[in-house]
Amino acid sequence: MKATIGSALSAQRLLLHVTACGLAALTGTNSLAAAGCEALSGLTLPDTTITLAESVGAGAFRPPAGSAAPFANLPAFCRVAGTIAPTGDSSIRFEVWMPESNWNGKFMGVGGAALTGAIYYDLPPGIRTAPGLAGGLAAGYATAGTDTGHVGTSPLASDWAIGHPQKVIDFGHRAVHEMTVKAKAIIAAFYGRTPQYSYFNGCSTGGRQGLAEAQLYPADYDGILAGAPANYMTHLLASSLWIARAVHKDPANHVPTSFLGPLNGAVMAACDALDGVTDGVLQDPRRCKFNPQVLLCSGTSTSNCLTAAQLDGLMKVYAGPRNPGNGDVIFPGLAPGGELAWAGWLTGTSLNVLHFLAGNGAFRDLMFEDPKWDWTTFDFDRNLAVAAAKVVGIINNTNPDLRAFRALGHKLIQYHGWNDQAVSPLNSINYYDSVLSAMGTLLQTDSESALNDTRGYYRLFMVPGMAHCGVPGTDGLDAISALDQWVTTGKAPEAIIHSRVMNGRVDRTRPVCPYPQVARWTGSGSTDDQASFVCAAPDER
Repeated sequence: MKATIGSALSAQRLLLHVTACGLAALTGTNSLAAAGCEALSGLTLPDTTITLAESVGAGAFRPPAGSAAPFANLPAFCRVAGTIAPTGDSSIRFEVWMPESNWNGKFMGVGGAALTGAIYYDLPPGIRTAPGLAGGLAAGYATAGTDTGHVGTSPLASDWAIGHPQKVIDFGHRAVHEMTVKAKAIIAAFYGRTPQYSYFNGCSTGGRQGLAEAQLYPADYDGILAGAPANYMTHLLASSLWIARAVHKDPANHVPTSFLGPLNGAVMAACDALDGVTDGVLQDPRRCKFNPQVLLCSGTSTSNCLTAAQLDGLMKVYAGPRNPGNGDVIFPGLAPGGELAWAGWLTGTSLNVLHFLAGNGAFRDLMFEDPKWDWTTFDFDRNLAVAAAKVVGIINNTNPDLRAFRALGHKLIQYHGWNDQAVSPLNSINYYDSVLSAMGTLLQTDSESALNDTRGYYRLFMVPGMAHCGVPGTDGLDAISALDQWVTTGKAPEAIIHSRVMNGRVDRTRPVCPYPQVARWTGSGSTDDQASFVCAAPDER
């Protein structure tokens, strides 16, 4: 790991020795910086071709396709695009956007979604808690994003992987690191100085990318915000196949989308009040002992009950995939309470649901590299072991050894919505617990000391009521401000405020506490007001 840090730092120092026309002038006025943007087209960086360097006026950016509405309020910025080729089969497209005035002196790398394949100018699809390039720029950051080394026809397109192992490595971790190193050099060339602080901000695949940075390239970022990370990717994709098989392999198992409302209502009736507040949100779904068998019909399924076959599929969704040989959990199941977010992901009668599309494509192209592969033949013991062994060190980012990241004084905030319909929230708890255990062993400390030490650089926030990366709904979680304060002042976040927006206005605010603490109602004051809650240990509720 020390060699990794040294290599990353050496590369960054090397890239600061860049040449470009008018670099000295770039340290002057804003107008000189604007004039100097085009000069960056002559910048020479290792393995990199600069394809575009242009000044973009305030509100003038027009994406290659789609509406310009999300960009109408952007400030003037310098836009640099390029391609990085660290191997003969690499083609990593990236862009760097830099404010031409009022730069906050910081850099933000932004994460992608699903199997990436695109540079996200606006929010990545299905993500509301992590920005695209525009979000970082609007907040005053110089920002950068990458397609991770391939162009996809959709976020779930995977055919690019067949016969291209280097592209799989680029997607797994190399592209974000290369983007980061090159972006810092470009920022230094434009402003005449390196960023004072660098942050990474991503959710889902972006969250996985954040953990990959902390584990493999700990020198890249002073702070990392990793939301709902898909970091155990091989087993997450196996879970997607498990879910698809549970409710789609046999038409008798289909759970109609129309039943999600009654299903969620039954869950809430059984468990909503467990945390002392009846509010349509489960504080910790692990405490919910709801038994779906109460919904069993005596005959044909109706709008208020399910058949035995439908219940069988539903129980498998909650339980998660199991190894058929030894019964071990492959990946945790979806948590009760998030059923209203399942539409489009697993319910209905068509295989055009996201869990199937993600799992089927990734195993077919990324791991088995067989366009004719039949998902119904998948063996959750033998097949998973073979597929995972091929890419485990590339697309899985589960290493709990964060000693190098810790030694640098860098900070990691991870968050996950308890209602996540894409990546089980229990996956984040599993990774956090693995870090506590491993770091305690590696640092030779007891469990309490390991917890206190870990809280000094890594905190997990489990968000009640939030679905995958804030979707659906318009959840607000200002975790990047908490990360910035932690990095710049050393003040660790004791709570992050979660806002819920309904009908265009904020109607509820709650503190989200660092795991394992939970927000406990004081017994007085509005349960929609953050001031009525305190962070407390779970056993104090």
